[in-house]
Amino acid sequence: TRKNLFTSIYRHEVLAAESVACLNKALCHLKDIWEEIGIPEEQRLERTNVVKNHIKDLLERMIAEEENLRKRLMISIETCRKELSKVCSELQLPAFQLLSLHDAEILRLKQHYEEHKDLFEGVQRWEESWRLFLELEKKATDPSRFTNRGGNLLKEEKQRTDLLKSLPKLEKKLKLQVEQWEEQQGREFLVGGQKFLQFVGEQWEQHRLEKEREKQERQLKKSKQTEEDMLYGTAVRTPTKRRFLGSATPCKTRKLNGTSSTSNSTIRSALSSAHITVCHSPLSRPPISASKGAAVRTPGRGKPPHPALLERNKENIGFGNPAAVVSSSPQRNHSINSVASTYSEFARDLCKASKSKCTPDVLNSTITHL
Repeated sequence: TRKNLFTSIYRHEVLAAESVACLNKALCHLKDIWEEIGIPEEQRLERTNVVKNHIKDLLERMIAEEENLRKRLMISIETCRKELSKVCSELQLPAFQLLSLHDAEILRLKQHYEEHKDLFEGVQRWEESWRLFLELEKKATDPSRFTNRGGNLLKEEKQRTDLLKSLPKLEKKLKLQVEQWEEQQGREFLVGGQKFLQFVGEQWEQHRLEKEREKQERQLKKSKQTEEDMLYGTAVRTPTKRRFLGSATPCKTRKLNGTSSTSNSTIRSALSSAHITVCHSPLSRPPISASKGAAVRTPGRGKPPHPALLERNKENIGFGNPAAVVSSSPQRNHSINSVASTYSEFARDLCKASKSKCTPDVLNSTITHL
């Protein structure tokens, strides 16, 4: 019957929860014994894997058995409906009478629901709250929750705290309503084939066992990591430097370039405002032969200079800076004077030749008049 099937499913669920709790306790005791005896880590892992595989196989078998029982329950319901239809046909009841019987049953159930609406809605509200609480508990242990944005972490934590406070209050209220319903109906109030209060207690117990199992797994993983660190050393992992995502600002080089350009322009303006005449020497640097000896060099071939430029060069050479001459070496002064005197003689001869010959072909092509 359906009652026996529900009872069998409930018994299997209870046995599964008790088996998991017993196995977790046994694993804890085994770890303590292994620690005292000094069994190597490799043997511990092998034996633990054997036990875990056995637990996994056992749970898979129990889940398969539960699914099989649920299928049998649906088959039994279909069998009951067929039997009801057969009895109606044997009693020569018309089809409309069978429909009226179904309508009457539906009406009776609806009326019963309306009379105890608060109780049934409370049970449904507890199931929804419990399902949401389990989801929030699972999210609370997920490390990836810190990467979420939009304040979801704070909202979920607040919602989980509210459920932790509201669930016990709702259970206390439902307990009074269930007791009142059982007194009126003279039978037990069942949820999933078992008493409601017993069902609630088992849900909390399963949740506690699940948290205990996760805690033991974390401790085992932590102890394993500690032993590996003691054997092989700890790998220090420093956080990587994050890339700066700010707006592009002018760098220092641009500021320095701007400052240097400003200072250069200021210097140029100051030099241009001052009445300074810069005179270039006809020879920018002493010849190579000057260091070896006081050899006299004649100027190279080129266009003859303008007479006005010749007079200006004479003045510049005659009224040079005496301090610069004094500070220079004697050999350098000798070479410069020799070149300057040679150049002045050359310019004088050239000027005489230009006066004696009035042909403009000898002079510079830029001169238009003498």
